[in-house]
Amino acid sequence: MRKKMAYLMTLMTEAQDVTGKLAVVFGGSGFIGRNVVRELAKRGWRIRVAVRRPHLAQFLRPMGAVGQIQLKQANIRHRPSVADALEGADAVVNVVGILHQDGPQRFDTVQSGGAATIAQLSAEAGVENFVQISAIGADANSDSDYARTKGEAEEAVRQAIPSATILRPSVVFGQEDQFFNKFASMAMISPALPLIGGGETKFQPIYVDDVADAVCEALERSEARGKVFELGGPRIYSFKELLELMLREIGRKRFLAPLPFPIASLMGLAGQIVGMLPFVTPPLTSDQVKLLKSDNVVDTSGDVGVLGDLGVDEPHAVEAIIPAYMEPYRRYGQFAERPA
Repeated sequence: MRKKMAYLMTLMTEAQDVTGKLAVVFGGSGFIGRNVVRELAKRGWRIRVAVRRPHLAQFLRPMGAVGQIQLKQANIRHRPSVADALEGADAVVNVVGILHQDGPQRFDTVQSGGAATIAQLSAEAGVENFVQISAIGADANSDSDYARTKGEAEEAVRQAIPSATILRPSVVFGQEDQFFNKFASMAMISPALPLIGGGETKFQPIYVDDVADAVCEALERSEARGKVFELGGPRIYSFKELLELMLREIGRKRFLAPLPFPIASLMGLAGQIVGMLPFVTPPLTSDQVKLLKSDNVVDTSGDVGVLGDLGVDEPHAVEAIIPAYMEPYRRYGQFAERPA
């Protein structure tokens, strides 16, 4: 009983530490962002979600108490709107990112330029508690535009706010992810799935709720300031193993066709061309092929922090989570027999 009371007192103290503080989340309506907003609300933060189209982000409001979550129109390509969104901020989280370029949404303007704008204006507003969501493999010298601009974003954030915390997740999975959902959708219409580079690339998928926990812990732990953390789940898989796991879960047999990188690059180029059409998401881009040439796993050499250093000691496994959102891809949906 005494242990339980002590635990409750600890929770109350932690809640008092952040209650009333304002966290501004850029990109809060996206896949990772909405889960960050939900977790911040649970922990007692006031949240201002800076998005381009607030009318499309109304679903965020019920995640908190009445008035706890407010929506603010801001475009990271328009500095005055970003400065306006930062007024009165105690902490800032930048979750803005894209997986492919589309119209004015370019890697340079959104990822590197956008992060630089947010960090510079946050510094001018006196914000020192800043979390930047990057990615494993971020490198300003990479030949991948995605990884290069993620690396440039890290450099810009550190230069503007030395106390900023950088979080680099591996592939993030969850109900609205663009990994398992993407390949499961392909499996519904295609007799084969591509094993790019033979399917040997390694990944360490991390559940989106664990990423959200890591963001909140980074904001609330002073010892996390100015550090870099790489975030991964409890197990490392090859690309082939992840596709096999997904196919077993949806109960479909598909041929996994090894695709050498040169051929995959040509397919990626064709995908980019198709992606130029309005409202079309390319199935594959040449830049994504470049990313698949390198493993996407956590650095355990000790040069950077890991998930456990942020107090998230038991990350969720892929096998425990994806059954909950793979139902639409099974032949009989929720009535399909589950695999043994």
